[in-house]
Amino acid sequence: MSDTPKAFPPRIFSGIQPSGGLTLGNYLGALKRFVQAQDQGIETIYCMVDLHAITVWQDPAKLRHATRELAAGFIAAGIDPARSILFNQSQVPAHAQLAWIFNCVARMGWLKRMTQFKDKAGKNAENASTGLFAYPNLMAADIMAYHATHVPVGEDQKQHLELTRDIAAKFNHDYGVEFFPIVEPVIEGAATRVMSLRDGTKKMSKSDPSDMSRINLTDDADAIAQKLRKARTDPEPLPEALDGLAERPEARNLVNIYAALADISPEDVIAQYGGQGFGAFKPALADLAVEKLAPINAEMSRLMQDVAEIDRILGEGAARANAIAQPILDQCYDIVGLVRSRP
Repeated sequence: MSDTPKAFPPRIFSGIQPSGGLTLGNYLGALKRFVQAQDQGIETIYCMVDLHAITVWQDPAKLRHATRELAAGFIAAGIDPARSILFNQSQVPAHAQLAWIFNCVARMGWLKRMTQFKDKAGKNAENASTGLFAYPNLMAADIMAYHATHVPVGEDQKQHLELTRDIAAKFNHDYGVEFFPIVEPVIEGAATRVMSLRDGTKKMSKSDPSDMSRINLTDDADAIAQKLRKARTDPEPLPEALDGLAERPEARNLVNIYAALADISPEDVIAQYGGQGFGAFKPALADLAVEKLAPINAEMSRLMQDVAEIDRILGEGAARANAIAQPILDQCYDIVGLVRSRP
């Protein structure tokens, strides 16, 4: 290999699992940043990772609905299918095919260190699917099938990005090539990790039994406002300086949400509302959230009235994605030594 690292053209890839129920956390931690990336002059590829969803059993009809609803969420949030490639993972065979190559590159010890598998499998790990255990290899394939160089992720996915880097580096080393880029995670913004409205120490999750713990992108304006006005807080007013939030997780979460929705820093929020009680801050946050989220809710509802149009958009996106991924897969197979017939 050359001493000079190969330069790969910048390309952004990211995906969200269609497990049903987009939340404010998905919007602020992912969708909003995906939309902003469209304006950076870099090719952007966004995927509904439905193959990841089936690592645990899914009701087929609900999975199809969730995949289309997620696509509607992408578009309603501002993803333009003409400027970004938008598709669902299972329509592009290269994802699963490259994942097998990576199954043979990644080491068992690497996968056993993945904390998300331990969290999801729990005490009954022996009964978990092999797909759940190996899905970080599929995630690596999702990224490397496009030679993506940057991946916007939340903090909880950073470990999987590190594994992707390890797999790419080991493949390159084993075969004496500079074929796969060493991807860079993109973690930025005031609310990359949005916390529960009922417990500021826990991540906002669609699996939480309490619907009051989260804001769903399918919530209407009244529900959004009600949930934020009833969000758990402490009795103290907002501090005059940001470091005053260090031991106040619920207050810090609401300040971060306001900052992310308003595209300002948490310091700016404190400068505006420091010293004021939540009786003033919560209504202001509710108004801001309704202003930003209610149009997304309305557009998602409109799009879901025509699932055939959503399917058409995903099909076109898959064709564009396949045009990038298939040649990369073919080159990878050649490097590994797999015989390929040529037209």
